[in-house]
Amino acid sequence: MPYTYPITIHHIFISPGHNYFGNRTQTPGLHPTLDVAMAEVKAGLGLVGDRFYGKGENFDGHVTFFAWEVFQALQAEFEMPEVTPVVSRRNVITEGVPLNQLIGQEFTIDGIRFRGTKHCAPCRWMDIGFTPGALKFLHGRGGLRAQVLSDGVLRRGAAILQTSMMMDLSKLTDALPTPRLP
Repeated sequence: MPYTYPITIHHIFISPGHNYFGNRTQTPGLHPTLDVAMAEVKAGLGLVGDRFYGKGENFDGHVTFFAWEVFQALQAEFEMPEVTPVVSRRNVITEGVPLNQLIGQEFTIDGIRFRGTKHCAPCRWMDIGFTPGALKFLHGRGGLRAQVLSDGVLRRGAAILQTSMMMDLSKLTDALPTPRLP
């Protein structure tokens, strides 16, 4: 892959159970969300110990990514510096990656291969977990769902992302365009 980008992994979150998925109540479940220094990654399975691990080789969300820059913009927009990115409900919080540009692309992080499958759309829980209005703010920039294509260990800290396409780093917080329907 000819294009190399230095990035930072600020957080890796793993939760053994679903606190939100399929939950129609107004309060999240009680499964802990762990902020780990490293996570074992398995091809076709996901992050070992996470709630979505082993959902099938073709599952489109073995791992989810969220941009640190979008999180900071969210904090600033709602003047909530005390909130942490755990409320994003994403696995890997990255800095320096325009995640929407990786939709439909293969990429590596420190040699681990991923395929960006689709936008990780925010849901109503963002207004509960963060603050009212967060859901609307995150439309089109809720993160990236990805499949894991090779085994490895993902670590918090400095990392190298490689891809076969040149990314526009000036668009780190840009939302996906809303399609114009007839």
